[in-house]
Amino acid sequence: MAKKQAPKSGSGRKIFIVLLLIVVAVGAYMAYTYYNRYLAPNVTDSQEYLYIHTDATYDDVYKTISGQGIVKDSASFDEAAHAKHYTTRVKSGRYHLHSGMSNRELINMLITGKQEAVKVAIKNFRLKENFAGFMGKKLEADSAAFINLLDSAAYVQKFGFTTEDVYTMILPDTYEFYWNAPPHKIFSKLYGEYQKFWTPERRQKATDMGLNPVKVTILASIVDAEALHDSEMPTIAGLYLNRLKKGMKLEADPTVIFAEHDFTIHRVLNRQLSVNSPYNTYLHTGLPPGPIMMPSLNAINSVLDYKHSDYLYMCAKDDLSGYTNFASTVAQHQINARKFQEALNKRNIKH
Repeated sequence: MAKKQAPKSGSGRKIFIVLLLIVVAVGAYMAYTYYNRYLAPNVTDSQEYLYIHTDATYDDVYKTISGQGIVKDSASFDEAAHAKHYTTRVKSGRYHLHSGMSNRELINMLITGKQEAVKVAIKNFRLKENFAGFMGKKLEADSAAFINLLDSAAYVQKFGFTTEDVYTMILPDTYEFYWNAPPHKIFSKLYGEYQKFWTPERRQKATDMGLNPVKVTILASIVDAEALHDSEMPTIAGLYLNRLKKGMKLEADPTVIFAEHDFTIHRVLNRQLSVNSPYNTYLHTGLPPGPIMMPSLNAINSVLDYKHSDYLYMCAKDDLSGYTNFASTVAQHQINARKFQEALNKRNIKH
């Protein structure tokens, strides 16, 4: 009987190698696809921040990302977003982008809502409208949303204020807010900082003067508007406190300018002193119903730590340096005032 021939091992080895190559090729393709979709650098340097508005959908986010060139390959971002179920987990906010971020890094940041807060430097704006306009440029909510709350008696009453004096709650400083935070949360934080500032020690100082935090801040707004040099603030504050104690009208020119709402005035004239307004301290005794500007912290502290004196009158120096001549008597004040008026006339400053 003839012997059976053993199959050639070479053909089996070839099949194995082919299958191995296919597996390697498929694996390499899958690895490349995974890398390209999730791990490859994709975020460009075209934008520093991605802003996602409240109630935005995934389509809105995708249009922003692709339209602003935030990623090099928007198709791979879209694939990764769907694979990671980001399309149903959109969170609004302001997200800090870094050039070279992968889709996975970007999407994980968006899913977790890990946004970066906005640093907002609130300065001593003159009017509530100025403050609201500034905030509307820095945050998602527009200026109208801020004004509507400041002008809502029911809302500001929750904090113990009126619509006329609520502006005293806002202290100039640098704050951190989330870009998409609604105005009511912004005001809650501002109120928290207000409470921190008004320590028991500061409140006691106000009480000792016969005032409260609101009235101190209103007086500070007048002091701040009056003083061109911070070094004079404690003296000016002491002068006004002397007038309040004696029941004298404050007769502060900045309150007349505020009542007129004409902030181009450099010289207050007699006809302007009779403007009918509760803010006109030439007509009304005591403090006005609200601040005439957002005072600096230095002005508030200058009221709390005012300089004791017997001054009742003040007038700008005739050298127009911005410094003040203080007086205890009407006679001395009239001399100072005459010199100042002559200096204005000499320079043809009529209004």
